[in-house]
Amino acid sequence: MKYCIPFLFLALLLSSCKKEIDTTFLITNSAVGKLEKTSLARDVELIFAQDSVVKDTTALNLGNRARKFKIFEKGGRLLLTLTPSGDSIPTVQNIRFEDPRFKTEKGVNINSTFKDIKEAYTIKKVLTSTNNLLILVKQSEVYFTISKEELPSSLRYASSVNIEAVQIPDKAKVKYMMLGWD
Repeated sequence: MKYCIPFLFLALLLSSCKKEIDTTFLITNSAVGKLEKTSLARDVELIFAQDSVVKDTTALNLGNRARKFKIFEKGGRLLLTLTPSGDSIPTVQNIRFEDPRFKTEKGVNINSTFKDIKEAYTIKKVLTSTNNLLILVKQSEVYFTISKEELPSSLRYASSVNIEAVQIPDKAKVKYMMLGWD
């Protein structure tokens, strides 16, 4: 009996420990790493204090708010491009992922293929433009751009054709991966 109590205490202690998940490069619907959906654009430099934040100098020279922020890792590697909203108190509205370490909860990143996207998400809609396809998915605010160069030639040059998800090759590479917060 005297050995049972410490054993139970140890078992309880071990079962309550959870493995911490590194969220530095995790993309969710409410956060991207340290950046949260409700974060103000003016706080970007504080949030990314360990990195280098470069503002759009053209807008700053004209006396306007920065239209874009580029976040660089201390080694010079581009991580993210952020676009603030046009509200009176701007938040970050759009994020373009530049570094493949940023992954969704389902493991999709900028090095993924269309097959990876299909396996992880339900395709909501495919929008066709002159040079690209925009892939919108259910369950996430992340969206993907695939170049028409990744398509068969019969679809690549047809400007008036609406392309369906079944027509996109599995091996088509992601050109851009972005997240849009309202």
